[in-house]
Amino acid sequence: MAITTIFNRSTSDQKLLDRVNQWLANTVKMLLPAVLGMLTFLILWSLAAQNIDTSLGKFPGPSVVTAQFGALYTEHVEEREKAQLFYQRQVQRNELRLVKDPNYQSKIRLYTGKKTILDQVATSLITVLSGFFAAVIIAIPLGLLLGLNRNLNRAINPLMQIFKPVSPLAWLPLVTMVVSAVYVSKDPMLDKAFLNSMITVTLCSLWPMVINTSMGVASVESDLMNVSKVLRLSMLTHIRKIVVPAAIPLIFTGMRLSLGVAWMVLIAAEMLAQNPGLGKFVWDEFQNGSSASLARIMCAVFIIGFIGYLLDQAMLLVQRLVAWDKSSVNQ
Repeated sequence: MAITTIFNRSTSDQKLLDRVNQWLANTVKMLLPAVLGMLTFLILWSLAAQNIDTSLGKFPGPSVVTAQFGALYTEHVEEREKAQLFYQRQVQRNELRLVKDPNYQSKIRLYTGKKTILDQVATSLITVLSGFFAAVIIAIPLGLLLGLNRNLNRAINPLMQIFKPVSPLAWLPLVTMVVSAVYVSKDPMLDKAFLNSMITVTLCSLWPMVINTSMGVASVESDLMNVSKVLRLSMLTHIRKIVVPAAIPLIFTGMRLSLGVAWMVLIAAEMLAQNPGLGKFVWDEFQNGSSASLARIMCAVFIIGFIGYLLDQAMLLVQRLVAWDKSSVNQ
C-alpha cells in the first residue's frame, strides 16, 4: 500500500512538473518574438539617434528618453507637493481669519500651477472618453436605423461618405466658432476648450461606428429574420433579441475603430487649438526648444501609443464579455 501511495504521488508530481514545463515553453514561445522585436527596435533606434543631428542637438536615444521619463515623474511629484502646500496655507489663513471674525466666509482657490504630463494624460483621457461615448449614443441607434431601413440608408449614405474623410483640422475651427456663439454663460459648467475638443472627437469618430453597425444589421442571417417573423416579435423585441446579438461583432469592430480614430483626432485637435491635454504638451515642448524638448516629445509619443493600445485592448475585453460568439472576436 505504501509503495502504491508513493508511486501515485510521484506520478502526480511528474504530471504537475510536465504542466509547468509546458506552460514555461508556451510562454517563452509567445514572448520571445516580441522581446527580440523590441530589442531590435531599440538597437536600430539607438544607432539612428547617434547619426541624426538637429537644431537642438542629437536626436534622443533610448537612454535619454528613459531619463526624461524619470524627470517628468519627479516634476509631477514636486508639483503635487506645491499644490498641497498651497491648499494648506489657505486653510491656515482661513482658520486665522475665522478666529478674528466668526462671520467670515472662507474661500478655497484652486491651484493654478503648471500642468504636469500626468495631468495632461488625465485631461486627454477624460476628453476622448467623453467624445467617444457621445458618439456611441448617436452612432449605434443611427446605424441600427440605417441597417433596418434601406431607403433611409440610401438617403443618408452620401452624406456619410462626404463627411467621413473630413480632417479634424477642418472641423475644429467650425466647432470653436459654434461653441463660442452658442455656449454663452457667466458661470459655465464645462470649459469651452473641453467642449471644442470633445465635439471634434465626436464628429470624427461617428462614421466607423455608424457604417459597421448598419453593415452588421443588414447582414443578419435570413433564418433569424424568418424566426422573428414567425414569432411575430415587436420591433423593439426584434431589435433586442435578434438584430443586436447578431450584429454585436461588427458593432464592436466599429467601436474599436472609432476609439482609435478618436484618440488620434484628440491629439491633433489639442495641438492645433492649444487645448489642455497631451497634444498641448507636445506643442509646448516643440515651441520651448530646450535641449530636453525632443526627449520629452518622444516620451509623449510612447505614452500616446501605449494609451491607444490600452484603449483598444479594453474595448476588445468588453467585446469578449458581451459577444455570444467568442470566435468572432479577433485580436
